[in-house]
Amino acid sequence: MHHHSFTATGLALGMSGLLMVLSATPAAAAAPDGKAVFDRNCSVCHSVMPPPKSAPPIVPIASRYHQQFKSKSQGIAHMVSFIKSPSKQKAIADQQAITRFGLMPPMQLSDAELNAVAGWIWEQGVDGGWGPGSGAGRGQGKGECLRQP
Repeated sequence: MHHHSFTATGLALGMSGLLMVLSATPAAAAAPDGKAVFDRNCSVCHSVMPPPKSAPPIVPIASRYHQQFKSKSQGIAHMVSFIKSPSKQKAIADQQAITRFGLMPPMQLSDAELNAVAGWIWEQGVDGGWGPGSGAGRGQGKGECLRQP
């Protein structure tokens, strides 16, 4: 009799532990993946690299944000504000891009999705080298592609 109560107690403790783990899982849902948000919502109009689709490519846009804002958090905050409610006043893109492509429509995304995609876009400008006057024959590759067999 004593043996059965010990097993039942162990089983009850094991089940309660399992229930705690299962109930904790949804609460610990991961933040949205910025690239996945981009692929679902933005890639219809935006390519990552040139040539453009029906909107400017992401790498040059991200590079302009890097030129305009000192910190990632400032850049992302501005980008989120623009994506929610685009305006010519908020636009970081070249005004010629707005003339060419028009102003993008406001995107109906959650704050978590907006922050995730803006963070991903910001990261695309880190190594893009799309600043004014970049290139001019001074690339990082230093002609190595010409020497490969």
